[in-house]
Amino acid sequence: MSVSQLVKLSEHLQSKLICPHGKTRLLPDNGKFRSDAGLSYPVIDGIPILIDDSNSVFSVADFETRKDTTFELDGSKIKEIYNNLVPSISINLKSKDNYKALAELLPDNARVLIIGGSIRGEGMDAIFDRENIDIASSDVSFGPYTDMVCDAHDIPFEDGTFDCVILQAVLEHVVDPYHCVAETLRVMKDGGVVYAETPFMQQVHMHEYDFTRFTHLGHRRVFRHFEEIDSGPIGGPGMALAWSWVYLFRCFSTKSWPSRFFSLFAHLTSFFWKYVDHLVIDTPGAYDAAAGFYFMGTKSGTVLSDKDLLKQFKGIP
Repeated sequence: MSVSQLVKLSEHLQSKLICPHGKTRLLPDNGKFRSDAGLSYPVIDGIPILIDDSNSVFSVADFETRKDTTFELDGSKIKEIYNNLVPSISINLKSKDNYKALAELLPDNARVLIIGGSIRGEGMDAIFDRENIDIASSDVSFGPYTDMVCDAHDIPFEDGTFDCVILQAVLEHVVDPYHCVAETLRVMKDGGVVYAETPFMQQVHMHEYDFTRFTHLGHRRVFRHFEEIDSGPIGGPGMALAWSWVYLFRCFSTKSWPSRFFSLFAHLTSFFWKYVDHLVIDTPGAYDAAAGFYFMGTKSGTVLSDKDLLKQFKGIP
């Protein structure tokens, strides 16, 4: 069986692959993908590992050795049971409806790139349930939905490949979000749709792979090359308050069992704050104190100026 038949990506998307380093075509060769310049990239369990070692915090070797990167690949059963029992402090009030709206915008036979797609994002069922679309789920971690491993700073696809790019809870985890969005713009067709969710008032998560937060206007500026369809808070101040409370108690211990005790107490005494967001999510105050924001827009030939950006402020005057 050839490499192209083993790879999870569709044959059409395989034909659009380029070298993350030299930007030349990639072709299957003896169980790997090889560039015109002779650079080769392994395929592991049907997943191409398309990382430029010279321009990424990750390396091909990380995935050949199955190193934990952004996710813990083999978590303990005790930890899994604990996480399932502890009440969640998070609530995403907009994703489900947003993804339904996004799915309706996609043409037949649309090609969709999901960045950070090793797991199915919250509310994303409408995309996966949509018939006749070709999805490429990329990440810097193995996972149940990983089709390819790549760094969003060097997306290994030809210009204008995709009708839609999704970045759910991604931009806070990249070292240069502006560059990653520029790459998103490059691989999108004219008029293509981007959808992103990014935190604002949230503490550090994913350990060392966490770098940036955005206000509503800051998030909009990252996507200034796109014409807005919709944007706003994705999680409100109640959720942000619960996070702050939990992270306060995490300060008291980093040892496993004491830390879990403090975390359990904090979750039990704060999880209810997220329900307040049902009342305030669309208020001006929520724009000033949201847990995170979403943006949906189409690739545009014009650029939103900073003066026009300021006019889009929706917080408390």
